[in-house]
Order: sequence, then C-alpha cells, then structure tokens
Amino acid sequence: MKPGVLVISHGSREAGWVKLVDEAVAAVKLDAVVPVVSAFLEIVEGRLIQDGIDRLEAEGVTELYVLPLFVSSGSTHVDDIAQAFGVAPVSAARSGELAPFRIGAGTRVRFGLPIDDDADIAELLLGNIASLSAEPARERLLLVAHGSREAVFHGRWRSGMTQLAERVRELGGFAGADIAMLLPNQAACRLRALQRRYPGDVFIVVPLFLSEGYFTRTVIPGRLEGLDYRYNGRALLPHPCIVRWMERQVGCWLSSFTSS
Repeated sequence: MKPGVLVISHGSREAGWVKLVDEAVAAVKLDAVVPVVSAFLEIVEGRLIQDGIDRLEAEGVTELYVLPLFVSSGSTHVDDIAQAFGVAPVSAARSGELAPFRIGAGTRVRFGLPIDDDADIAELLLGNIASLSAEPARERLLLVAHGSREAVFHGRWRSGMTQLAERVRELGGFAGADIAMLLPNQAACRLRALQRRYPGDVFIVVPLFLSEGYFTRTVIPGRLEGLDYRYNGRALLPHPCIVRWMERQVGCWLSSFTSS
C-alpha cells in the first residue's frame, strides 16, 4: 500500500493564481515520504483532476487522500468533485455535474474537507487586515465570500463564515463581525444596514477568497461602490497558514492510515 495526496482547487486563467496554489502545495512538508500533487477543477489544461489521479496512480499510489482546497463546504464545486469520487451528495435533490473519475480497482479514496471555520485561517485574516485597523473597539468586520443561492449550500456557507468571523473578532478585539455573500447579492445591503445601526463605527471589509483576482479586485469594490469602508483586497494566498492547514489535514489522515 502506498499513500498519495491530491490537492484540488478551482483553477484560473490567471497564471499568477495557479502559481500561488502550486507554491503552497509544493511547500507542504510531511513526516513520511508521500507524493503530493496539485490539480484543478477546470481551465488549467493538462493539470485537471483526472490528470492528477493518473499521475499519482502511475507512481504506485493505492491510498489516495483528496483534499479540496476551497474556502467552504458550501461550494457546489466541492460537492461536484466529491460525488465524482463516489461520495454521497450533500443534497438528495442535486446531482453532481462531473462524470465519475477513473480510479484503479485497487485504489482506495478518502475525501477530505475544505477550510470552513479554522483557527489558522482566522489568524491569517486578522493579519491581512492589520494595517487597516487603528482602534478595534470601534471597528466592525464584514466578511465577504462567494456564497450560494441553493438553500443547503447557502446554509453551509453561512455557518462556516459566521464562526470564522467570530473567531477573527475575538482575536482582534473588534466591536463586531458580520458576513455577506456575493451570491445572493448581499454585500451592499448588509453594509448599509450595519452602518445605519452603528453610525459611529468604522467598517473593515474582509474578503474570504483563496487568491486575489476578479472577485477581490473588481466584484467586491464594484458591489460596495459609494459606501464608506476600509479594504485592501488581500486573499488567503500566499500565506504559511494555508500550508499549515494542508499539512494538518494530510497529517491527520496519515496518522489514521498508518495506525489502521
């Protein structure tokens, strides 16, 4: 038996986006010698999920740990990928959009979990906004992420984001923290409502995205145009906390694998 790890993220047409993910995956250090491959759901030709599976099986891997490098279990992409690996759907009303992957008859697959609420990620987000904060006791956070309109997935986004926002609030000593999704279009409405409720406070908008790109540079500022807030658009990558998160997830799996 030989273990191997497939880290899956969405993919992008921006070479810099792909490079950041690849560098984070390459930085993962494990106690055992285990091949770790970075693959993408779409766009990055020659580096798609099936390509990653084939590469690992060609190296003799028979115990495959699939780690979805996504910010929320509310992502329908995560559900699509999981179903293509044979995992039961999150919602019985929704069938996955991907065909089943080709996996060798002798290969066992364990599907991991995305980031959701995580102490390391809360530390990361606090660091991202450190330069925007001057008086935390009079500042409030608005955590903004992609989100989903589908009820079950929307609930998963909301749960993870709410807990993560509260972690950041506690770490930084902020007056409050709330969340908003781009899908459905909540950000501007939520920020206006909070500003009416707390007219004397400063608001810091915190993007929850894996890497900087179209959503952090264009969509969020566009949705919030005309409103008063602090924002720098910093995303999760590059940051050692993401590497630590991956190492912890894979390390836990390796521990259960080697002890079984």
